Formats: sequence, structure tokens, C-alpha cells
Amino acid sequence: METTNYESSSDTKQLQKIREKFIHELSTNLHLYGMNESTGRLYGALLFEEQPLTLDQMSEQLGMSKTSMSTSIRQLTEAHMARKVWQKGVRKDLYSSEDDWYSSFIAIFTKQWRTAIDRNRKASDEMKEELLAMQENAPHLSDTIKVDLKKLNHANGYYDWLDEFVALLESGDIFKTLPKK
Repeated sequence: METTNYESSSDTKQLQKIREKFIHELSTNLHLYGMNESTGRLYGALLFEEQPLTLDQMSEQLGMSKTSMSTSIRQLTEAHMARKVWQKGVRKDLYSSEDDWYSSFIAIFTKQWRTAIDRNRKASDEMKEELLAMQENAPHLSDTIKVDLKKLNHANGYYDWLDEFVALLESGDIFKTLPKK
């Protein structure tokens, strides 16, 4: 049975509606990755595109400024969620979605966790140094300072564990324990 242009157009609109529902949910949850909804909508648009897009095409498709698209695509490439691709005869930069969501997760969260680990360790080292200095000058607080130092050691144990977990993600060894689906 042949389909008419009307049926084809109707089906295409229905397909787009289905995609839009998924893209909406995806974009609202990308805040977990530190991204705003418009960046999420861009990722969703790239995800369902068969061909790579230029910034101009992205801007036109999403009705957003080229500057906004540039900022969003930079976030997506840094998060391993999009990549620049080359196509013979095309002078403008082209981008497509990255299909390895595991890599995206690892790139985003390990960067955030490494930053947090470094900051927390620095704060812990500074606190320890100050507590040890205070212990000499305020012996009457010695017991309280010992308790605080014990708590710092506990915190540092957690940072060591988190550091090992991040290394497990970065090396890809996590997939030996928890394989990709």
C-alpha cells in the first residue's frame, strides 16, 4: 500500500513529538552534569541527527543564537558528549553526538571529583597544620584537638577511597566489575 505525502508528513510529525518528549527529559536531567537545559536540547538534537551539523544549522534548528550554540557545543565536547567531525568539502566545523555515554559520565564526574578531592585535601592539610600549632599553644584543648585530628584522618581515608574510585573510572577498570550494557 502506498503512503501519501500527508500520511508521511503526519508520521514524521508524530516521530518528532516522540523524540521531543525524550529530549525534554534528557535536557532537564543534564543539570546533574552541570549543564543547562538548552545545552541538553542541543545534545538531544545532535543525538537524533543522521548527519553532523554546523553551528548555523544548530542555531536555526533550535532557534537559539550562534553564540549560545558555540558555548553549548564546547560544553558538550569537553564532556565527551559531542565531537567535531570532518567532512570532505565542508569548511565549517561540523559536530555530531558522541555515542559512548559511559565515557561522558567518566569525563564529567571524574573531573568534578578530582577538583573536590584536591580542595578537600588542601583544606584538611591546612586544618591539620593549624590544629597541631594550636595544640602546642593551647594544651587545655589537647583532647578536643585530638578528636578533630581523628575526624580529619577519617575524612582523608574517604578522599583516598574516592581517589581510587576515580582512578578505577579513568582507567576503564570499572568495566571489569560493572560491564557496559
